[in-house]
Amino acid sequence: MDIQQFEDRKRDHLEQALQAGHQATGLSGLDDLHLPHDALPDLNFDEISIASSRLGQPSPTPFYVSGMTAGHEKAVEINRVLALGCARRGWALGVGSQRRELEAGPGRSGAMVDSWQALRDEAPGLSIFANLGISQLASASVERIAGLVESLSAQALVIHLNPLQECLQPEGTPRFKGALEALDRLSRETDIPIIVKETGCGFSARTLARLAKLKIAALDVSGLGGTHWGRIEGARAQHADPMRSSAAQTFADWGEPTAESVAAARRIFAEGSGPGHSSTEVWGSGGVRSGLDAAKLIVLGAVQVGYAKPALEALMQGRGFEDRLGGLVHWMETQEFELRVAMFCTGSRTLAELGKTEAVWKSRKSER
Repeated sequence: MDIQQFEDRKRDHLEQALQAGHQATGLSGLDDLHLPHDALPDLNFDEISIASSRLGQPSPTPFYVSGMTAGHEKAVEINRVLALGCARRGWALGVGSQRRELEAGPGRSGAMVDSWQALRDEAPGLSIFANLGISQLASASVERIAGLVESLSAQALVIHLNPLQECLQPEGTPRFKGALEALDRLSRETDIPIIVKETGCGFSARTLARLAKLKIAALDVSGLGGTHWGRIEGARAQHADPMRSSAAQTFADWGEPTAESVAAARRIFAEGSGPGHSSTEVWGSGGVRSGLDAAKLIVLGAVQVGYAKPALEALMQGRGFEDRLGGLVHWMETQEFELRVAMFCTGSRTLAELGKTEAVWKSRKSER
């Protein structure tokens, strides 16, 4: 691996992810979903609980910050802010890809720019997830992967899927042959909870049916509607690779909308007969921009709801560590408050009650 090239790419990703033109705004399907208003809820606002569960364990909120950044010098402070903010509010945190650490090999973790141990020491109670791309599974031993998880004292391992990004990225590795078998093998040979996650293009019913046969702890849909990595890679390739840049425009809206992915996952995993099926949690992310969006995904069947770009944007507005942490925590509190408002105005005391709400699709024939 060319370390400088790797760091440059990760730095580009961080900067490009904040640009409005790289957001698939309006395509998540969440704006098409209406929650019925209850003008006479039989409860007080202070009775509302947003307590949830995460990987079968109680959690104070249904929220997490998706893995975004790792592998370059700016990631250290950003991950520290995210970690402390999540620890303070009871959110979970997914780290960015640990590919660099994996490919460095055993005994070289001290050379990594991502100081996971320092982060863990500062936030010992944080629920945190390790992260690898599925392309790395075929060449990595289970022992080496387990070592990455242990380096974080992580609660679970996220395996991210990104076929469109790999095709359009000039340095991409679109080699997915045998990936499903590798994922199945990993889930059977380790006790580490596995979270399978897309990266902004969601899951079709066909893919969900294949995954429902595996033993996975959670599926994070990361659907169309938020940051679109095809658009980002197209922008990065604009001068160096005009063909990929042009193709990125063709595929600028490619993917399965977040709302439809969550609804389909809930149905397919509930009906499946594989080793995971009914015990696999459905998580919703991709274009979530408010606590109301989170409420809609919970109605559709999500157990946890994730944010990426909005969390990054909230902390990047600050100057200095404490300012950034304060801005992030305020934004988190706002998401929690908005979720409670949605619950109060639908007459839902708990998230379980919210999940029973009969939502209405305003302009689609989609089913809940």
